[in-house]
Amino acid sequence: MSHDHDHGAAGHRHGPGHDRSAGGHDDGAGPHSHVPSSTTALVVAIGANTALLVVQVVVAFAVGSLALAADSLHNASDVVALVIALIGQVLLTRPPSRSRTYGYGRAEVLAALVNSAVLIAITGWVVVEAIGRLGDPHEVQAGPMLVVGLLGIAVNGGSAWYLARSGSSLNIRAAFWHLAGDALGSLGVVVAAIAIGELGWEWADPVASILISVLVIWAVLGVLRESVGVLLEAAPRGVDPVEVTDALEAMPGITGVHHLHIWSLDSETPALTAHLQFGHDTDLHRAQALADAASGELRERFGIVHTTFQVECGDCDPPVAFTPRTDGDQREPGDRPRHPHDH
Repeated sequence: MSHDHDHGAAGHRHGPGHDRSAGGHDDGAGPHSHVPSSTTALVVAIGANTALLVVQVVVAFAVGSLALAADSLHNASDVVALVIALIGQVLLTRPPSRSRTYGYGRAEVLAALVNSAVLIAITGWVVVEAIGRLGDPHEVQAGPMLVVGLLGIAVNGGSAWYLARSGSSLNIRAAFWHLAGDALGSLGVVVAAIAIGELGWEWADPVASILISVLVIWAVLGVLRESVGVLLEAAPRGVDPVEVTDALEAMPGITGVHHLHIWSLDSETPALTAHLQFGHDTDLHRAQALADAASGELRERFGIVHTTFQVECGDCDPPVAFTPRTDGDQREPGDRPRHPHDH
């Protein structure tokens, strides 16, 4: 059995930049880097969006704007989503334990799944409410709508930009779309406010809500699909098991590949297990060298940094048959033949 993870031939091997030990999650924030850590970006976004939420709720109820209410509802879900994302990010840094040997890497995937599902549900409710208002537009005050919409673009857009710089995991992407969706919603509020104030188009408020909601749902579905794929241990996006198998079988010395499985330990760490077959004249040291070479090939070509191989010879000896001993005792399979002079 060959595990490839950077501890020698019989250990495990991580590729460059793969450090998920306690406090060691590589989110692009080195000691001299201007790129924010994911945790810092989430904390900043939570504070900014909480302040914006208070303003949005007060003004939405004061002026009776559905677009602004929808935007504030998205922002409320953002605050909750960002807290969930922060919890997932903190759990991600916890080291493996005896019972959780892979650590807590999938905590961020669970956070992404929950956030995506919640965002889709809330956005769907907004669409239903907006459709109901199309036939009976409510009178709203355009001035306050415009001010709060511009404030929302600044806060949500800035938070989304700041968060996007901190990483690209599923957890961060789900949180990003919460913020980006609110920024787009705020843009819709601004457009609706201008249409209402200048042209008297009261229907612009629900129409803006529908258009923005559809765009957000379309974007979040991708994150939701990837999250489910990781939890169901599907092959990572961009990694074709057939191509991986072909690449292994094309390597000199490898005569066959079977029982190949590819999945993701978390949103950014592909893993693979497989049985590698070699010729019957391949000794153990040669087989180990070939397995190490195969691991390097997969890391370079497909970005698979966690590989485990079981090596098999091409022609194995047949199992030893069960035969009775001449003295009436029974010889166990694997025992050497009993010599007449043995006692």
